[in-house]
This record gives sequence, C-alpha cells and structure tokens, in this order.
Amino acid sequence: MVFLIIFIASFLLQLIAPWWVIVIISFITCSFIGKTGKIALWSPFLAIVLLWTIMALFKSIPNEHLLAKRVGEMLMVKSWILILILTALLGGFTAAISGFCGYHFRKAILIEKSNS
Repeated sequence: MVFLIIFIASFLLQLIAPWWVIVIISFITCSFIGKTGKIALWSPFLAIVLLWTIMALFKSIPNEHLLAKRVGEMLMVKSWILILILTALLGGFTAAISGFCGYHFRKAILIEKSNS
C-alpha cells in the first residue's frame, strides 16, 4: 500500500512540482500509514528507484541517451547505464530516509501523547 501511494503520488506530482516532492510524499505517507520501520524505509526506496528508472528510460531512449551520455562525460563515466543507476539510487535513498524519518516522527508524537 505504501509503495503504491508513493509511486502514484510521486509520478503525478513530479509532472508539476520539482524532484524533491518525493521527500514530502514519502514523509507524509510513512508518517500516516507506515506500519514498521522496515516498510517505511524500503517501500519509498523501491517506489522511487522504479519510478525514476522507468521515467529516465522513457525520456532517454527516444534521443539515444544523449543527455545521459553528456552527463556521463562530465562525471567521467563512460556508460549511460551507470548514470541511470546512480540517478535512481540517489532518488531512492532520498525517499527512503524521508520515509524512515516520517515513521519515527509519528512514533515520537504518539509516545509523547501517551506520556502526557
């Protein structure tokens, strides 16, 4: 459930918002419906890695990976596939950290309320 919500919401919002909207989506989703820390960490990671890989291939294949190759040259990497992997992993790590923080934020708020 967490995976699907993050995947769909990120896809839709990234059409009109900047890339870092994944941070907000992951945090909010995992703070409301993240059941465990493991789910809050891995679901956003896998959702964004899959989404960004699909979107990068969708945009890169028609132009024969021209932009990916040029970015690879700037980073001194020969393969556009490595650029694709690096991009997807960076997005996934960002979403994973945000989701994990959202989960622990909810736990901290619930513990604080129960202590009061």
